[in-house]
Amino acid sequence: MGKITICKTTDVEQGKMIKKTFDGLDILISNIDGKYYATDDSCTHSGSSLSEGELNGCTITCGWHKAEFDCKTGKLIKFPAKIRDLTSYVVSIESENVCIEM
Repeated sequence: MGKITICKTTDVEQGKMIKKTFDGLDILISNIDGKYYATDDSCTHSGSSLSEGELNGCTITCGWHKAEFDCKTGKLIKFPAKIRDLTSYVVSIESENVCIEM
């Protein structure tokens, strides 16, 4: 599919995350110290929206069952059972646009 513009840098405050939808796919965009990261928004355990959870440093915590993922890599950090990592996307900034490679 190539590179797409998912949002503006001003859409995501530092230390926050937002959900954006592109072509039916929910993407979670996180801003950590002015660097932007993108993963799937759906928890691989329950399918809940991670944007409804919490972001603490680089750790995304699912609001339903507390699975924890690294927002930079999508890797599972902590959960009682082994679940799949999140898909992580390459992010670039062009002007004030947050772009991801799909």
